[in-house]
Amino acid sequence: MALVGYARVSTVGQSLDTQLRALAECNHVFQEKVSGASDDRPQLARLLDHVKAGDVVVVTKLDRLARNTRHLLDISESLQRKQVALRILNLGIDTATPTGKLMLTMIGAIATFERELMLERQAEGIELAKQRGVYKGRKPTAMAKGDEVLALVKRGLPRAEIARQTGISISSVQRILRATDK
Repeated sequence: MALVGYARVSTVGQSLDTQLRALAECNHVFQEKVSGASDDRPQLARLLDHVKAGDVVVVTKLDRLARNTRHLLDISESLQRKQVALRILNLGIDTATPTGKLMLTMIGAIATFERELMLERQAEGIELAKQRGVYKGRKPTAMAKGDEVLALVKRGLPRAEIARQTGISISSVQRILRATDK
C-alpha cells in the first residue's frame, strides 16, 4: 500500500508549498500548475495510471482534485475500480469506508451547487455594474502587446525571449502571431 498525493494550483504564480507540506507523509506526490477547469491535467492522468490496488490517493482539498461533481464521481469510480481509496484531508473523508463514499458524493454535489450560485451572483453583479456604467470588462492584457510582439519578431528574437521581454506567456505570443498570420 502506498500513499500517493496530488497537489494542484491554478496558476504558475501560485505556490504548491502548503499542499506539499500537508502531503509530506505520501510516498509520491504528483503536482501541477494548471487551472482546475482544464481537461488537460497530465499529472492527474499520470496519477490515475500509476495507482494500484490498496493504494490511497491523498489530496488536501476537494477542489484541488475535481472541477465539478461529475468529474469527482468519474475520478472516484476510476479509483474504486482499481481498489484505490481517496482521502481528502480538510474534510476528513476517506472512501475506504462506506460513510466516506457517501460523504464524498454529498460534498461534491454541495460544492458544485455553491459554485453555480457564486457564478450566478457574480453575473448578476456584473449586470448591475454595467447598468450603472461602472463595469468596463476585463482589461486587455497580452493582445494589447501585439505591436510590441510583432516588432520583436521582425528583429528575429525567439518566442521565449519575446515572452520574457513583454511580460506575457509564450502561448500568448503564439496566439498573437496566429491572429496576425505571422
